[in-house]
Order: sequence, then C-alpha cells, then structure tokens
Amino acid sequence: MRKATKEVPLRPNAVDPFTQKNSGDNTGRYIPYVNWEIASGSDLEMTVMTKGGGSENVCIGGMLVPGEGVKGLKKFVVDAVIKAGAQPCPPTILGIAVGGGADIAMKTAKKALLKPLNEPNEDPELAKLEKEIFEAANMTGIGPMGLGGRTTVLGVHVDYAFRHPASFPAAVAFNCWAARRASARINADGSVEYLTHKLKW
Repeated sequence: MRKATKEVPLRPNAVDPFTQKNSGDNTGRYIPYVNWEIASGSDLEMTVMTKGGGSENVCIGGMLVPGEGVKGLKKFVVDAVIKAGAQPCPPTILGIAVGGGADIAMKTAKKALLKPLNEPNEDPELAKLEKEIFEAANMTGIGPMGLGGRTTVLGVHVDYAFRHPASFPAAVAFNCWAARRASARINADGSVEYLTHKLKW
C-alpha cells in the first residue's frame, strides 16, 4: 500500500478518526483491511476494490422484521437508493445481503459488489429478485449523478447467509459507476498472473 501510494500515485486517504491526522501513505490501524477465506487449490487470488467516500457513506445496514420477508427487503433497498440520491455518484452498483448477523450481512453485501455485472445469480429466484430490484431502483428517476433519468443503477447482486429465526439482518452496499478493482493470482511457485490488467513488474 505504501509503495502504491507513492508510485501510482494514490491519494492518501487514511485518517485517524480522533486526531484527524492523515498517515500520508494509506496505512493505519486496521487499514488496509483484508478479508480472506480458505479455498481449494494451491494458489492465492487477490482482488483489490478501492471505494470512494460517496459510495461508502451511503452503505446501510438494518434489522428487518422477519415476517416482512422479501417484500420488506425490497422496500429497504429502494428506500436506501432514494435516501442516497446523488451522493454515491450514480449510476451505482448495489450489493445486497441478508442473514447472518449485522456484520456478516454488510461484509457479504460488499463482497457481492465484486461480481461481474453480466453474471446474474445462479439461483433463479435470486436472479429474479435482482432483476426486480434493478427495475425498481431505476424507476426512482434519480439518474446519472442525480440529474434525473432512467439509469440510477447499473447492476444488482444479492447474496445471503442463514439467519437466526428472530433476526433478519439486511445490508445494502453501494459502489459508484467507476467500480475500480483489480485482481491477481499468486501461484505456488511465486509467479504472479494479473487477471484484470496486464502488468509487468
């Protein structure tokens, strides 16, 4: 991160919330934050997603009433899009997740943002839900940069975790239209394959 901040260069965006002091190199307590999971195989696939403050500031989590089900989820998402308005620099991509706990829902919603736009959910019912939310969000009329129009979101991805019967955590993560991300695979022999951008180091 320090090398990238200096050489790319990246704007220094890591600030101590109490002192307001910027570290100057995009590092600090728990930053950068790395999510990881164990997978089969002998290689390591790594994806970096840089998110702007506009789209991060409108991410929202909540506890729905379990009896409201999918209908309640749709309302929660559309209300979040309307409340966000122009702040996340629409058209946006929405990552939506339900279940688990509050932290699991938000983490899962953010992970959903990494899915390619042209890949609907493998579950036909969830693919249908993604389409319905996509259409509903675009009916808000917010449009590009909040200036009005029919394209408020570019894509919707839904994921879930099992939940406690008494709880219905939900989260909506926004990403702006820029959707900056890059992936690389580090093989067991130490060689690196850049999956999204062809780079030579």
